Amino acid sequence: MPIHAGVITVSDRGARGEREDKSGREVIRMLTGATINVAYTMIIPDEKEQIKETLIECADRRKLDLIVTTGGTGVSPRDVTPDATLEVIEREVPGMAEAMRRESATITPHAMISRAVAGIRGHSLIVNLPGSPKGARENLTVIIPALKHAVEKIRGDDAECAS
Repeated sequence: MPIHAGVITVSDRGARGEREDKSGREVIRMLTGATINVAYTMIIPDEKEQIKETLIECADRRKLDLIVTTGGTGVSPRDVTPDATLEVIEREVPGMAEAMRRESATITPHAMISRAVAGIRGHSLIVNLPGSPKGARENLTVIIPALKHAVEKIRGDDAECAS
């Protein structure tokens, strides 16, 4: 069964049309390359309530299997994507965020200030990525091998995980 995804870029400047959305475009390219259908894209400002509403729209009404955000994962005052995500998910998937930070830390010490989270709302997996194209690519590369299996399990597949 195909995986249907949404890519949400969280950027004040991007939402105002003042910055080209390179990170969202990179995430779309990578997901498509992994045979994941990107069915929805959106650029929104760093506003917690709008992020929450968009995540709920994608999970509850659009019924997307995977929702990937890019941007707003750091420690500046406007970086609220993880906070919004935590308020809408029902269960965390901490291993994904841990794996992204662990791998990124081999490239840059700035990885340790990432607050990105991953979690489940209903039957949707939500993953936060950094806002830079390079950071988004590096983080997504780490979790792509696990995405299809995670989505299958979230959908209710009860097959054994080990062969």
